[in-house]
Amino acid sequence: MPFVFFAFLSHRVLFNSLCVQANAASGMAVHDDCKLKFLELKAKRTYRFIVYKIEEKQKQVIVEKLGEPAQSYEDFTASLPADECRYAVYDFDFVTEENVQKSRIFFIAW
Repeated sequence: MPFVFFAFLSHRVLFNSLCVQANAASGMAVHDDCKLKFLELKAKRTYRFIVYKIEEKQKQVIVEKLGEPAQSYEDFTASLPADECRYAVYDFDFVTEENVQKSRIFFIAW
């Protein structure tokens, strides 16, 4: 089973972390669509999750899959390959003890 790393980070740190990891690993670039889709998830809640893939031939990180807002965490985990690395963000909704609806975005290294 792959190692899974979850982190709750500020939105700025979250995306910068993805960019730095990609660039530091082997000089790979991050496709502009990665940032655009992340901003849509953050601001408009257009997606439940985004899965990013390192595209070796293009030498860049690309968006592999976008999860619709109605999709579940189980749908998200089912979209991750069993034997390949991925980066992802997941928009997690929850209700606090005070009965307040909240959302947090998690960065996941798979």
